[in-house]
Amino acid sequence: MDMKEALVNRLARLLCVKSLVTLALTVVFAVQALRGEVGQDFMTVYTVIIAFYFGTQIERAAQKESGAG
Repeated sequence: MDMKEALVNRLARLLCVKSLVTLALTVVFAVQALRGEVGQDFMTVYTVIIAFYFGTQIERAAQKESGAG
């Protein structure tokens, strides 16, 4: 797979719904943090979603490694 295909693959995965929600929440979090307005409820929801997103990414990578090895 060449560099262009890899970039297209990454962009396609980035546009899945889970990624879009995570990116949107991160932008909202950054804006609220800069304004000093991050509420406890938002922080809880944001933390759970980020943990889920990165947890599934790590799990997927581990499955690929165990399948390849």
